[in-house]
Amino acid sequence: MLRIGLTGGMGAGKSTVARMLVERGAVLVDSDAIAREVVEPGTEGLAALVEAFGPEILAQDGSLDRPALAAKAFASDEARTTLNSITHPLVGRRTVELIAAAPADSIVVQDVPLLVENGLGAMMHLVLVVMADVETRVRRLGEFRGIARDDALARIRAQATDEQRRAMADVLLDNDGSPEDLEPQVRALWEERLAPFEQNLRTRSWPPRGPIHVAEPNPEWAAQAQRLIARIGLVCGGAALRIAHIGSTAVPGFPAKDVIDLQLTVADLETADRLRDPLEQAGFPRIEHITTDDGKAGTDIALWEKRIHAAADPGRPVNLHVRVDGSPGQVFALAFRDWLRAVPEAREDYLAVKRKAEAAAAGLSDPRAIEAYLEVKTPWFDEVYPRVLAWADRSR
Repeated sequence: MLRIGLTGGMGAGKSTVARMLVERGAVLVDSDAIAREVVEPGTEGLAALVEAFGPEILAQDGSLDRPALAAKAFASDEARTTLNSITHPLVGRRTVELIAAAPADSIVVQDVPLLVENGLGAMMHLVLVVMADVETRVRRLGEFRGIARDDALARIRAQATDEQRRAMADVLLDNDGSPEDLEPQVRALWEERLAPFEQNLRTRSWPPRGPIHVAEPNPEWAAQAQRLIARIGLVCGGAALRIAHIGSTAVPGFPAKDVIDLQLTVADLETADRLRDPLEQAGFPRIEHITTDDGKAGTDIALWEKRIHAAADPGRPVNLHVRVDGSPGQVFALAFRDWLRAVPEAREDYLAVKRKAEAAAAGLSDPRAIEAYLEVKTPWFDEVYPRVLAWADRSR
């Protein structure tokens, strides 16, 4: 199933977005609701809290008196650790139960207020962040929750900053306006990205890339790559010797096709094959028909074998190259990226080749467009291969 993390600051409008997604068929897993559920009267959670903090944290009806608990639990770091050690495992267990109970073809939206603060983005296929101006949020907190301005500002400042949220966001939703302004954003997100992503994930397929186009540099490419690297690293664990952003989008300020190229370095191809299923579940289905790079003269062609995965997400094209540590392709990918970063003349030459290849592919559809593009680029790569390796040797 597709797991979506939904977050945003107080008053930003997460609940409104969650409601709109549920109306379209999403399964909502609300962390705040779960946190309340696991300490209801009669639960093991409430019993554990009473044992740890005393019966004074109970209201007259036997329910949890939250202000009384807060007065004790936030009095010291030790007390806060005790609180978290009781509630966090219960919330985690209940979350797992709810997700497991959802249908296999679900789009599960996890509403997690502290997703950014707790670094949970890598666990999700996508992170949606609802954004609104601070003054808008303060007004809403006063209007709908009765929270005084100074209190609202203090609570907002205690949370993650907007910059921290943007760094973790795959999708930003602007909610400075009314629900009527927000609804078209959510509708387009569902129809154009979330629903196709879920289908691709379930069928282990990837969307068509469209025409080949060399785009102007996007300053977001580096941050996008880091979010992807975090997700891949989580599912691969120690089998990933290194995960690196490679290719043209890894070169700051350099025009490129809007495709993030990543390299996952593994010990051997057997490891690459064992990682196939977890990578596909994480949203990177394997491309079966590509099993090797183009070998270069003077090398053992067999050593250029690799595996490659693509992104199931229609909103972010990705090529994930899985190569063996020390193999010619693995070494060259890193050296070529670093060469482009360091040598202006190399960037100029490569951009000219890319523009020529783009023109050769114009008006063609896959797979002929890709063939035409590569027919121009491949001879150039063959020519610069020894130069790049020589430069890398000198740069060590």
